[in-house]
Amino acid sequence: MDSFTNQESQEWLAALESLLEREGAGRAKEILDQVLSKASDAGVGVSGQLRTGYSNSINAAQQADYPGDLAIEARIEAINRWNAIAMVMRATRKTGGLGGHIASYNSIATAYEVGLNHFFQGREGDSLGDFVYFQGHSSEGNYARAYLEGRMDSENLDLFRQEAFNKKGLSSYPHPWLMPDFWQFATVSLGLAQMQGSYAARFLKYIQGRGLAQTDDRRVWVFCGDGEMDEPESRASLCMAANEGLDNLTYIINCNLQRLDGLVRSHFKVVDEMESLFKGCGWHVIKMCWDSQWDTLFAKDTNGLLQAALNELIDGDLQTFTAHGGAYFRKNFFGKSSELTALVADMSDEDLEQLGRAGHDPLKVNAAYQEAKDHKGGPSVVLLMGVKGYGLGDACESQNVAHNTIELTLDERKAFRDRFKLPLDDKQLENLEYYHPGEDSEEVAYLKARRQELKGFLPARFSDSEKLEVPGMKSFEKMTQGSGDREMSTTMALGRIISTLLKDKKIGERIVPIFSDEARTFGMEGLFRQVGIYSHLGQLYEPEDKKQLAYYKETTSGQVLMEGITEAGCMSSWIAAGTSYSTNNLPMIPMFVYYSMFGFQREGDLIWAAGDMRTRGFLFGATAGRTSLRGEGLQHQDGNSLLTASSVPSCVAYDPAYAYELSVVVQNGLERMYDKQEDVFFYVMVMNEKYVQPAMPEGVEEGILKGMYLLRDSNYVSKKEITLFGSGAILNEVMAAAEMLEKDFDVKASVWSITSYNELVRNADDCARHNLLQPEAKVRQSYLANCLTKINGPIVAATDYIRAYADQIRSHVSHSYRVLGTDGYGRSDTTAALRQHFEVDSNHIAFYAVVSLIEKGDLSKDAFAKAVKKYNIDVEKINPLNA
Repeated sequence: MDSFTNQESQEWLAALESLLEREGAGRAKEILDQVLSKASDAGVGVSGQLRTGYSNSINAAQQADYPGDLAIEARIEAINRWNAIAMVMRATRKTGGLGGHIASYNSIATAYEVGLNHFFQGREGDSLGDFVYFQGHSSEGNYARAYLEGRMDSENLDLFRQEAFNKKGLSSYPHPWLMPDFWQFATVSLGLAQMQGSYAARFLKYIQGRGLAQTDDRRVWVFCGDGEMDEPESRASLCMAANEGLDNLTYIINCNLQRLDGLVRSHFKVVDEMESLFKGCGWHVIKMCWDSQWDTLFAKDTNGLLQAALNELIDGDLQTFTAHGGAYFRKNFFGKSSELTALVADMSDEDLEQLGRAGHDPLKVNAAYQEAKDHKGGPSVVLLMGVKGYGLGDACESQNVAHNTIELTLDERKAFRDRFKLPLDDKQLENLEYYHPGEDSEEVAYLKARRQELKGFLPARFSDSEKLEVPGMKSFEKMTQGSGDREMSTTMALGRIISTLLKDKKIGERIVPIFSDEARTFGMEGLFRQVGIYSHLGQLYEPEDKKQLAYYKETTSGQVLMEGITEAGCMSSWIAAGTSYSTNNLPMIPMFVYYSMFGFQREGDLIWAAGDMRTRGFLFGATAGRTSLRGEGLQHQDGNSLLTASSVPSCVAYDPAYAYELSVVVQNGLERMYDKQEDVFFYVMVMNEKYVQPAMPEGVEEGILKGMYLLRDSNYVSKKEITLFGSGAILNEVMAAAEMLEKDFDVKASVWSITSYNELVRNADDCARHNLLQPEAKVRQSYLANCLTKINGPIVAATDYIRAYADQIRSHVSHSYRVLGTDGYGRSDTTAALRQHFEVDSNHIAFYAVVSLIEKGDLSKDAFAKAVKKYNIDVEKINPLNA
């Protein structure tokens, strides 16, 4: 570098130093951003700085003034910390090991308190409040605060994790199903809160864009751990949030450097990693590492040696320094150079121990929250560095065992009391007594006043919402009257049902169609033009298909949520819409249509969380079954989702074969969820196989909803009688098999359409339990049992799902019961070939019916050879389960 170039560089650097001195870091950042932008526009290859020094984004001179009374808030926080510890330890003593997570809450307590005292809006009066996704493993702290607020009493705290037989019991983690008036969101399944929070923030923009609600004053705050950020779901929605400009969204990452067993990044800095990740995705990053006691040191660090030394630190070293005390810190960090040693020469070892992390300093937390709240144009993340087990001293503070610590010795409790200046004597500590300063105390009055100012307590869940006037079956007449001689798939029928509902004057605006980039696959692209695709930017380009009827129409008031190739994102939008009756006092009707194989199998954790949060809405498993999806192969073909659906208590699942069955199910779902306001959701299978849709027979509605109805009656005029159960995609094969049996073997076959084995077995199990436990009461007969009284002969059941799905009812069936299903991996082939492979085509159904009649003695053994030849059965064929 020549002297002129060097001089020029020095002049630029001097100008920057002068700017910093005269106008501060904020103005310097603005200028540098403008320079970099100009350089980029000129084609200069300037790389954005994704990682900054190991320092706070907001320096002491810039941080906002603190709006509260620090002394009172410190006392409140200390009380909550103690009561959370006492709660866990009392439960453990009482029950012998129910557990808890005292270290997690103690690392995030200050972040909670600053937010709850000054930022997080509640729901009172005209305020609908903020969304706050509290960290799941810190629920003890929420309960402790609710105790001071008067929302819980000591009996509640003493029943922590004891809910089975106690109405006042407290759930281990945030569970809206178990505590429906307290918890808003289920967050303990790691990573799910982040996705849900991002899409909830976007849903607030969506309902405002459509003119359904005013949401400018509402924010979404998502707490999560740094270890939790390893989950793919934690990172999955970051680009979406930035692209959508979600300036109503803030993540607060509790960077305590530790996960369950040890460090998150022992050889690196997790804060650096998070900074790069979020900046790279377009987020506004607020990094708060060091508390106010470091400010004097940084001011003295005129040559930057302290900052340089911190920049070289790795998380493994920092954890060790925190755990081993001031003397160790002095020797192994500040002792690296004489200059660093001199920097802290006037500080004692005790002083060095007090050099803390920003996550435990309300001044730093407040500054970060305020900047996040003020930031416009995109989402913000607060990287808040803290200590796992903060305040717990030798018990577990900054130690690998912190997550699993649930006990403190008496000496450790005394140290905790002294550290936080709690007014507890040794006897109270020994007895683990809760501390409450009294209803008339300064602390309780302050706490309640803050929440009154912020419009109500949090967390809190509200279930009151308006009833929707849903359409009756008359609105579905086009679907119940049949398709004449035209072939139509149930997926096509669903498209027409959604289109009809969108036009309904009472509920049309509440429908939320959701797709993961498959609307054209399902033949529903007509919705693009009918109601538009939501985009917060509208449509800034002219689509190439503008002249087509179903062109890709994006608009700020669009109704369709087109999420791209992300079933998890769609599920998160579906949850946001399906809980809107509670969170927004605005019932919405989400209809997520997706490849069924990519639903319960891929997103089962989110679906379970949806049930926990009492989500209402429709999931439609399109391309249902393992054989109706031609050519796609085993990873697309679904043979198990209906069985998985049976494991979710609030999921009502159906497998309709005909458009009229689908119509009855959808209308009933609307009625149950939006008129009667039941906390259930519907999972309904539809398929792309086309066939003539029959008109609805008279009087079958009840059977469709309860799970089965008689479709073809043999009238039992022959001794050779068989009953066939058919479902969904295979029902037409069953109907064909019935005709073949009558023609080829003079066997009379009745056919029942089984729309839901799940509903049948739930009802049958419930009746059986009642009859067992109450033998003196009137015997309850299940709907299945009532139907079985009308059946003669063996039963052969065939579905497009694994045999275990139809096998659910076996214990309630006294007849011979043979189940055919699609166990095994799928294949790429035609529907006919796939059904032959899995042995669920009409030939195999008829063959196994003959076998059942031979076993019963109604057909001679000679019928076996005839059936093998007649139905082209390969007796040497490998079992499809093993193929």
